[in-house]
Amino acid sequence: MCRFVRRYLSRRPVWIIPMIYVVSTVVAGFILPRLEHAYLLSYETKLSVSSTQAILSAIASGMMALTGIVFSLAFVMVQFSATAYSPRLVLWLSDDPVLFHSLGTFIATFCYAIATLAWVDRGGSGRVPLFSAGLVMLLLIASALLFARLIQRLSSLQVTRVLQYIGKRGRRVVREMFPLLGAKTEEEVARWSIAAEGLGDLPVGQTLYYSGEPRAVAAFDINNLVRLATQADAIIVMECAVGDTLGDESLILRVYGGREPIPAANLRRAVRLEAGRTFEQDPKYPIRLLVDVAIKALSPAINDPTTAVQALDQLEDLLRRLGRRELEAGYAGDETGALRVVFPTPTWEDYLTLSFDEIRQYGATSVQVMRRLRSALLGLAETVTVPERRLAVQRYAAHLNLQVERHIADLEDRQMAMQEDRQGLGLSRKRAIGSAGP
Repeated sequence: MCRFVRRYLSRRPVWIIPMIYVVSTVVAGFILPRLEHAYLLSYETKLSVSSTQAILSAIASGMMALTGIVFSLAFVMVQFSATAYSPRLVLWLSDDPVLFHSLGTFIATFCYAIATLAWVDRGGSGRVPLFSAGLVMLLLIASALLFARLIQRLSSLQVTRVLQYIGKRGRRVVREMFPLLGAKTEEEVARWSIAAEGLGDLPVGQTLYYSGEPRAVAAFDINNLVRLATQADAIIVMECAVGDTLGDESLILRVYGGREPIPAANLRRAVRLEAGRTFEQDPKYPIRLLVDVAIKALSPAINDPTTAVQALDQLEDLLRRLGRRELEAGYAGDETGALRVVFPTPTWEDYLTLSFDEIRQYGATSVQVMRRLRSALLGLAETVTVPERRLAVQRYAAHLNLQVERHIADLEDRQMAMQEDRQGLGLSRKRAIGSAGP
């Protein structure tokens, strides 16, 4: 099974997790006590019937209270993340598997405690089901451990941890999506680029449109698209990009050339749509989240430029990694090297604009943000080896100078904002903006 299908299957609805716990516990509650009563009567416990009933009743009632606490905790986590960081982070927290495994374990403990209680002193036998009572105690211990784990998850709401998590996911998608510079030969890239430019000479054999409610493009199954194009001896051109939101009658792709039509159902299966954007094949999404956190921190209602500086730490790291990658990766060929799939990918300038424009605009009057942004641009100009990308960084730095001169009226503040400082305000560096290479 290909990686695309495995990831698709792994993205099952998280509400299924507690349902599995409930169904499994109900089945076990009907079967295990009966088997124990029929075949394991020789195993006894020294607990009295009244003590066992009191313990099981306390566990069952306590689990209901604990489940209510967990729901309240989940609500606080989601509400806090939406108001403090970004509404788009709510999905990450609300879909946390630890939360749903905890709920499932709590409900399972409650259900099995009730089932075991029904078999204590069954028919006036005065016997206590040893193994069922032991299983209830094990579930109680598991519930306590999961509750402690949930409390620990609250620490993930700290801004540093949230930014680190987003940066980590961004680094992963950059590593998976883009090869390092030099991994593809210039001849291969040039050949595919020329082939893509010559598509106008080929007839359009098929077009595929989306029909339905707005959905976001989460991923392309490139290997499947290449296989379909190879079988039909065609070239598939994706007219939408990962991260785009498709509305009714939006164009998804065109098929150029080809001996025979490709089944539309097969083409649709190669494009995965979700309710919202995901990290899977979208390096712009973690950048978008980091920028959201930064500009919310820069709003007059919050006025927290230090959080914006911390977001810039992660953004600079992602851009440094993107600067060492082949960003012109929107081509895929078959085993013979023939071009089969073309799909849109952002340029280096797109990443620069997405990462810095809104922070530069909303933080225009913040000396701290301007100093950290300048430091990020100088660092990129030093590490980026592609001359065109370095020139783009230097053009952006020149634009930053104009921004500072236009929005910071005080001369001394303007001079401070013109200095490089990785901490925002903390350690000035006297390096000039134009000294970072040609």
